[in-house]
Amino acid sequence: MVDDRIRVAMLHGPGRPDADGVSDYVAHLVEALDDVGVEVTPVPVRPDGDGGRWRAATVRAARRVRELAPDVVHVQFAPSAYRFSGQPGLLPWRLPRRVPLVTTLHEYGWWACPGWLPGRLWSAAERARCWDRESGRLVPASAAVIVTNPGHGDVVRARTGRAPTHIPIAPNVADHVGAATAGWRLRAELGLPEGAPLLAFFGFVHPVKGLRHLVEALPDLRGDHPELRLLVVGGFTSQALPEQEARAFRAELTGLARRCGVAEAVTFTGHLPAERVSAALHAADVAVLPFTAGVSTKSGALLAALAHGVPTAVTVPDSADDELRRGGAVAVIGRRRDSAAIARTVGRLLADPVLRRRLAERGRAFAAAYSWPRVAAAHRELYARTLGRAGA
Repeated sequence: MVDDRIRVAMLHGPGRPDADGVSDYVAHLVEALDDVGVEVTPVPVRPDGDGGRWRAATVRAARRVRELAPDVVHVQFAPSAYRFSGQPGLLPWRLPRRVPLVTTLHEYGWWACPGWLPGRLWSAAERARCWDRESGRLVPASAAVIVTNPGHGDVVRARTGRAPTHIPIAPNVADHVGAATAGWRLRAELGLPEGAPLLAFFGFVHPVKGLRHLVEALPDLRGDHPELRLLVVGGFTSQALPEQEARAFRAELTGLARRCGVAEAVTFTGHLPAERVSAALHAADVAVLPFTAGVSTKSGALLAALAHGVPTAVTVPDSADDELRRGGAVAVIGRRRDSAAIARTVGRLLADPVLRRRLAERGRAFAAAYSWPRVAAAHRELYARTLGRAGA
């Protein structure tokens, strides 16, 4: 009997799933791929024990890949996942050349390594497909490049002239059985009076997520809703925000809430298990994601909120995710980094139950197209095509 399983070595950053969004994505993806006949061996690029030396970590990861002798090597790339080291970009020189390389770009379009090189030189190198300003040799050397959203795809095409494959992500937290009931219990634990509105932020807490502006919007919102509360669901320490910086940022937000007179209205939960996050999303009346660079469908937190039927207000990027806005699945905050804009949009949602119901329905319908089985099937098809196994 012919074994049609595809064996993949999947390289990724060293962060734990509870402290890094890409690692969390990898954990979900590995499980989903197993269901479609793809055998994945995760290979973390981990400098632990090497004094933070990323070169040694990439050499060791490449050696592990050669030992595995996979059919495909797949690198999950985000600069923050590797603490902005350029060493993972050299992996293609260390990996077996006969094995097809696939790269997924989770963050793209804003970084360069080294940052001092003039843009015109980067453009020449990228057009010649010899070097990429963000991923080093990864994009030029890959048989296939995956992007998780159309905006990143546009940048790849503009820089390199090649057409990446768009494979969306899926919600990073599923709607758990019994979570709606658990949500009501959570509201009671928070001491919320009946009918008091609860706002929720979900995701890794980081300065670019716009929480400063959300906290600053609370005094205006509590003017009309004195019992309103904000639940910040997510850990502070992450691969992108090391522990010392995370503690400082939490102290900053706590101090800001105190200065705004809303300290008693803000609850920071820290990292929660998935079933508890699901309960929190069911408990919320409105989810607010005011990212300073805008929110797109590369956000698993956004898709999780929509999949739970939570009316969701978001900022949008300059290169707007047209699919998200066209579907009418979210309420758009008109300006980024603007507490007054947040207050206006959220206030409108809180005042209009019909609008909230409409957004909840559209959000669920929108998120239904983003599922891990679909993500896994698209990956298997891409691997098979790369290997020349049509219909595998």
